[in-house]
Amino acid sequence: MKKKFANPTKVITGVQTRWSYANVWTPKAMAEGAKPKYSVSLIIPKSDTVTIQKIKAAIKAAYEEGQSKLKGNGKSVPPLAAIKTPLRDGDVERPDDEAYKNSYFINANSASSPGIVDADRQPIIDTSEVYSGVYGRASINFYAFNSNGNKGIACGLNNLQKIADGEPLGGKTRAEDDFADIDDEDDDDFLN
Repeated sequence: MKKKFANPTKVITGVQTRWSYANVWTPKAMAEGAKPKYSVSLIIPKSDTVTIQKIKAAIKAAYEEGQSKLKGNGKSVPPLAAIKTPLRDGDVERPDDEAYKNSYFINANSASSPGIVDADRQPIIDTSEVYSGVYGRASINFYAFNSNGNKGIACGLNNLQKIADGEPLGGKTRAEDDFADIDDEDDDDFLN
């Protein structure tokens, strides 16, 4: 029997997690001159207390694990409360965005492409199946960083599991939805 190693900095989010800004098929540079990365903003309802607690524990574990990196050339390690962490409050930072209401969010990214599967753990090949607005689990990991005077905890993106479709975010609709209520009789008249 295979022994499972529990990584304290890794979290699998709950099924109510919604994906936004889903750049999971093609890497995108976040700033001019930056290396392109795969990324997604994970919107986690505040009611999903299990996932939120797991994330807070993983951030603390990454802080403990990364003390030497966070200390850098300084004399002491800054307290966790004084550094940047990836768990952000949607009600505070995105008050005008309905999708982020009563939710926390985390921006996760990776230099390598995430594995993407459906609810039955089968690989998703059709890129139109995954878009900003779907619901699903995310496998993420937390780690300490100290770069150019910025210190904190960041979130890496490992893999994604789509659980359910959701209303597309960002105003773009799906082709299936746009043409769902059209009367096919109009087509018949045109084609005859």
